[in-house]
Amino acid sequence: MAGVLSHIKVLDLSRVLAGPWASQNLGDMGAEVLKIERPDVGDDTRHWGPPFVGETAAYFMSCNRNKKSLAIDFTQIEGQEIIRELVKHCDVVIENFKVGGLKKYGLDYDSLKAVKDDIIYCSITGFGQTGPYAQRAGYDFLIQGMAGLMSVTGSPESGPMKAGVALADIMTGLYATIAVQGALIHRDQSGQGQYIDLALMDVQVATMANQALNYLASGTAPGLLGNAHPNIVPYQAFATYDGHLILSVGNDGQFKNFCKTAGLEDIATDERFATNEARVRNRETLIPLIEQAMKAHDLDWWIEKLEIAGVPCGPINTLDRVFADEQVKHRGLELSLEGETPSVANPINYSETPLQYDKAPPNLGQHSAETLQEMLKLSPDELKDLADKGVIGM
Repeated sequence: MAGVLSHIKVLDLSRVLAGPWASQNLGDMGAEVLKIERPDVGDDTRHWGPPFVGETAAYFMSCNRNKKSLAIDFTQIEGQEIIRELVKHCDVVIENFKVGGLKKYGLDYDSLKAVKDDIIYCSITGFGQTGPYAQRAGYDFLIQGMAGLMSVTGSPESGPMKAGVALADIMTGLYATIAVQGALIHRDQSGQGQYIDLALMDVQVATMANQALNYLASGTAPGLLGNAHPNIVPYQAFATYDGHLILSVGNDGQFKNFCKTAGLEDIATDERFATNEARVRNRETLIPLIEQAMKAHDLDWWIEKLEIAGVPCGPINTLDRVFADEQVKHRGLELSLEGETPSVANPINYSETPLQYDKAPPNLGQHSAETLQEMLKLSPDELKDLADKGVIGM
């Protein structure tokens, strides 16, 4: 069954994570994604290992399925001409070069709009196309610090910590996916393409969510709470007799049920703890009482009893336990592409147009010859000549 974007072609000039994450999403939805890579080394992340799958880093494998790899050197004039010819057949361009980095090659938005006036062109940078930081390089770790995420991640003991995955990159890739789909809908209605300016800094600030609004509403910058929640109590990890349990009490009814299970009925009606607002204000008094009670039983006991009581809770799983979890298995989140390449499923589940996983992440230049023959009608002799000049890799 054709995917929802099976009529769309994407020219992907991006590399590393944010852009490739977006183009992988579009590819999962059925778009034909042409990933343009340097003929000599390809995407940087091909070499970011170990671990490797064959000769390619697992990092690259995580964000480049459902794509065709075209190795084209667009620093050469003939390579630029090939890109412009490919754009005539495409709907979307995604790139994550520094501001103005593609203009010298004639591959910026204005240049490619002259080639195809309804092209949708998505630029991803660290700080955006405008502003005092526009010319700076932006990296996920840097952005997590500058945009506030690290100021609320970690504990007073550990100090500020980054997230364990590149969240600024991943979230920017997700916003790019959303932005491209919105622009495609607009184009279908108006016939107009457009330029999309996405910045990691903007995305990270925007996704500070309740923490950002806590500050804007109160004027007080939130600090490090470890595994605790700034607006809900108790909502954090607690040590049990033999491990740690995440307790996620979302309302007063759940708190009463927790107290009954934990043998803390007396505090359930204490005016200091009867409402979430009161519990937040009296966090320092309440948490030690819960900590003491949690150590009375082991992890499995708490999970069993709290599930019966309707109190959300769960263990802190390592990734081996994650992929062994019965829910993860049931949802089919672990994939094997083309029989042998490991991958993780896209979490989008359409009822009528299920996502397809047709292509494992490509080898460098794997699809150069067939794509240029099919789309640009280049002959074998022309391809050989371009390969001899180092313009393309096959």
